[in-house]
Amino acid sequence: MAFFKRKVQFNDDLGFGSVPVIKNQRVLNTDGTPNIERIGLPWFKFDDTYTRLVTMSWPRFFFVILIVYLIVNTLFAAAYNIIGIENLNGAKGTTLRDQFFDAFFFSAQTISTVGYGHISPQGFVTSILAAFESMLGLLAFALATGLLYGRFSRPTSKVSFSKKMVVAPYQNKTGLMCRLVNLRKNSLIDVEVQMFMTFNETFEGKLKRSFYPLELERSKISVLSLNWTIVHPITEDSPLFEKTLDELMVAEVEIFVILRAFDDTFAQTIHSRTSYQDEDIEWNAKFKIMHSHNEQGKTVMDYSLFDKTEKAFID
Repeated sequence: MAFFKRKVQFNDDLGFGSVPVIKNQRVLNTDGTPNIERIGLPWFKFDDTYTRLVTMSWPRFFFVILIVYLIVNTLFAAAYNIIGIENLNGAKGTTLRDQFFDAFFFSAQTISTVGYGHISPQGFVTSILAAFESMLGLLAFALATGLLYGRFSRPTSKVSFSKKMVVAPYQNKTGLMCRLVNLRKNSLIDVEVQMFMTFNETFEGKLKRSFYPLELERSKISVLSLNWTIVHPITEDSPLFEKTLDELMVAEVEIFVILRAFDDTFAQTIHSRTSYQDEDIEWNAKFKIMHSHNEQGKTVMDYSLFDKTEKAFID
């Protein structure tokens, strides 16, 4: 049984497959990432290291850098102790612990090429090891600098989507609406948005996941300077026409919003996306107006009102 009528046949599954969802699981997380648990992959792939280091969170990145730094210096400290702590001029430690830390801090000075001069190597083997560590330090810091640059230079989106969608009055009918705003002070140009609805339906006796594009009142704007309320008019041609919340819940409806824009700061195209489930749709409501004018006539944006809604009675 089909819960939603179709104006046109839409065969593209958006890359998520046609397997129906169960237990109202999201196809797409609110942050735009696919809601997929990947298993069977190797725990570590060397050729994927750069991608993981560039895309991981900042706290995790600095934690990884710190751990690697400590491990490398610990290994070199152990090597200096194996060669003989007496080959480090200025090392005054008498216990194993003090000797280890003398070698550890000498390693930290060597790998960073600081070289305070309090401790220095003597002997051919110790000097070779110190020279090798110094070369390794130059390469490591160059790599770390490249990773930092890659993280800072990678174009990222600070477009925020409203937590809720609303069904509000629109041109003597109703419309399904969500709101977005750019949290940065830069400009987004040629902003284009698409909205899709996905739901479970029975087709030829089999339950499958279907995808349907939702027509928008406006799908593209030239510059995103204020907030933008995206509207899907619920007309007779809309698959949501005369549907109730219970019907949406039975079909396990999910709505995708996909944005593409040109960022004039990065001079690159950015992408952002989110999804809403039936429980994220607020009926008979509308978004509060975010912008107003001050005494000088300048437009003022109040971001604290971004997710605020108010009752809107639909005839």
